Amino acid sequence: MSDLPGIHERAIILAPLGRDSTLALQMLNEAGFSGITANHLPMLCEELEQGAGLLIIAAEALRGADLQPLLDYLQQQPAWSDLPIVLMTQHGGGEQANSSQLSALLGNITLLERPFHPITLISLVSTALRGRRRQYEARDRLIDLSQSELRLHRTLETLEQQVEERTAQLRNNEEALRQSQKMEAVGQLTGGIAHDFNNMLTGIIGSLELLRRRLARGRFEDLDSLIDLGVTSANRAASLTHRLLAFSRRQSLDAKPVQINNLVSSMGELLQRSLNESTTLDMRLNEQLWTAEADPNQLESALLNLVLNARDAMPTGGKLVVETSNRHLDSVFAAAYGTLQSGDYVELSVSDTGCGMPESVVRRAFDPFFTTKPIGQGTGLGLSMIYGFARQSRGHVCIHSVVGEGTTVSLFLPRFVGEAVGADLPDPALLPYANTGETVLIVEDDPAVRVLVSQVLSELGYAFVEAPDADSALPIIQSSQRIDLLISDVGLPGMNGRQLAEIGRQVRPELRVLFITGYAEHAAARGGFLDPGMQLITKPFTFDLLTAKVREMIQQR
Repeated sequence: MSDLPGIHERAIILAPLGRDSTLALQMLNEAGFSGITANHLPMLCEELEQGAGLLIIAAEALRGADLQPLLDYLQQQPAWSDLPIVLMTQHGGGEQANSSQLSALLGNITLLERPFHPITLISLVSTALRGRRRQYEARDRLIDLSQSELRLHRTLETLEQQVEERTAQLRNNEEALRQSQKMEAVGQLTGGIAHDFNNMLTGIIGSLELLRRRLARGRFEDLDSLIDLGVTSANRAASLTHRLLAFSRRQSLDAKPVQINNLVSSMGELLQRSLNESTTLDMRLNEQLWTAEADPNQLESALLNLVLNARDAMPTGGKLVVETSNRHLDSVFAAAYGTLQSGDYVELSVSDTGCGMPESVVRRAFDPFFTTKPIGQGTGLGLSMIYGFARQSRGHVCIHSVVGEGTTVSLFLPRFVGEAVGADLPDPALLPYANTGETVLIVEDDPAVRVLVSQVLSELGYAFVEAPDADSALPIIQSSQRIDLLISDVGLPGMNGRQLAEIGRQVRPELRVLFITGYAEHAAARGGFLDPGMQLITKPFTFDLLTAKVREMIQQR
C-alpha cells in the first residue's frame, strides 16, 4: 500500500499497560501496515529519530511522563511535516479535558476510544498515512523545486558566461573585421596612390634625366617641352597631396567671394575635353546666382572630380548637367547634418544619366579610400576630398542616385555676406626685386626647400639668414641682425613655426611672418591661425607666388 519505504510509514505504538499494544500491532500487520511497539516514552522518541508515519499512544502512557523530548521533536519538524498521532482513550473515562490539553501540546491528534473495533483503527491509520504521504510528496516537490531552482541558477550562470564569451567573441570578430576593413582601405589607398605617384614620378624623373643628358651633350633645343613635362607631373602630384589633405580636412583653405557661374564657365572647355564624344555637356547656370564663399582652387578641383566621376558612370555616353541655383536650407534640413547651419547657400550640382548607385554604395561613397574601381585604378579620395572640402568650407554635399537612371551630387557652399571686392591690378611698385639691404630669415627643416628658397631670394637681390629649426632661429631674432621678413615652415621639429613667430614678436613687435606649410593641422582655416602681419602659402608653391608674397609683405612694413 505504501509509496514510501517502510520505516517512513511505520506506526510506533506506545501502550505499556494491558494488551492494547499487542492487539493494535496485530491489527496493523493483518491490514498490511508495518509497526513496532515501544515500552516507554524515551524508547518511542529514539524510534522517532529513525522515522515514522504516525504514532499510536495510550493516554495513560503520557500521564506523569516527561513530555519535553517528544515536544522538542514535534517542534523541530520541518515546515512540510505534521506527524499524526492517534491517542487511545478510555470510553467514559473522564479523560476529555486531559485529551484537549494533549491536543494543544502535541498538535495533529485523533482520538480513538477503547475498546475499539479493528476497522475503526485501520480507518484512522489509513487516513493518517494518506495525509503523511501527502506531506512527503510536498517535501519531494520542495526538493525537486529547490533542485530545479539550483539547476536553473546554474544554467543562468552558464548562460551569462556564454553570453559574456559570445559577446567577447563578437567584439573580437568586430575588431578583426574593422582591422580587415582598415587593411583593405590602406591597400586601396596605397595601391591607388602608388599607381598615380609612380606615373607622376616617371614624368618628373624622366624629364630631369633627359634634361641632364641633353645639357651634357650641349643640346639646348626643345628643353622647354621637357621642363613643361616635369612641371605638369609635379603639379599633378601636388594636386593629389592636396586631395589627401582635403579628405582629412587639414588643408589650408583660402576662402574668398566666388562667382561660381564665372568659375564654371571658365572651366567649360576643360570639362568638355574631359568627356567622351558620346557625352553631351549641358550647363544650366542661374543668372541671379548669389556670390558664394569658398576657396576657388579647391572648388575647381571638386567640380572636375565630379565631372570625371559622372563621365566614368556613362561608359557608353549620355548627358551630363552642371547646374547652379540659390538654396535656403531650413533648420530641419540643417539639423539632420550635425554642424551644418541653416541659411542661404549656393548649390552646384553635377548630374549624369549613367548606371546609378545602390543605397549600399551611396552610404559609403564619402568614406575615405572607398572606391568601386579595381585596386590601382583609384584612390577612393575623390568624393571624400569633396566631402572634406565642403564641410571645411561650412557647407554640405549630398548624393541622390537611382540604379539604372543616374546620379546627382549636390555641393552646397555658404552665401557670401558682405561686399565683394574686385581683384587688385598689379602695382608696378611691387616688383619682386629687393631693395638694398632687405634681409629675410628663412626657417625650414627640409634642406632642399631651404636651399631653393634662399637661392630664389638671392637671385632677386635679397640677403638671407638660414636656420633649420626654431631653437637655431631664436638667437638670430634676438640679435641686432636686420630682419625684414620671417619665412618659417609651420611644422618645425620641437617648437613649431607659429610658436616661433609668437616669441619673435615679443622681441620684434613689427615682425612680419610668411608661413609655408605642406601640412598644418592648425592652419586649416587661415582666419583662426594668422594674426595681422602674417600670411600663409602651401607647399608646393610656385616661386612667382613666393617672391610676390615676399615683396608684398616687405612693402607693407
